[in-house]
Amino acid sequence: MRDLETVAIAIETAETGHLVFGTLHTTTAVSTVDRIIDQFPADRQSQIRVMLSESLKGVVAQVLLKKIGGGRVAAREIMLTAGSVANLIREGKTFQLPSIIQTNKKAGMNLLNDALIELVEKKIVDPMDAYMKAVDKAGIEASFKTRGIKLDLKE
Repeated sequence: MRDLETVAIAIETAETGHLVFGTLHTTTAVSTVDRIIDQFPADRQSQIRVMLSESLKGVVAQVLLKKIGGGRVAAREIMLTAGSVANLIREGKTFQLPSIIQTNKKAGMNLLNDALIELVEKKIVDPMDAYMKAVDKAGIEASFKTRGIKLDLKE
């Protein structure tokens, strides 16, 4: 979904009860929601936030990483639209979505950093590759440190 017209059609179609899948070039669930809303002029964004909060069922954002030994693997951030997620989208408080995702792991939600850390702990991905793909570099660096995962950052 690269233009206003396509995004508008997708939202309107979803509002009528149709299942709509779309792709965006974003790396997190929050940036996906923000990109959709930002496609619209400022005077329509409030209305779009309401429409999106009512029709969005989930966002899966992914990055591909090199696997140790060859090949690629996806690290996924998953956000499902629970009541609290819909409220934050409607209120324009998408910056608070990561904390909702983090506290709803049992519901199937997952932050990108957590997915990256899991791949490193399973020795599927090199820590430096995971660090380079992380959006929250300080957060993943701190998580690696508390887990005893060595990260060789050349200053």
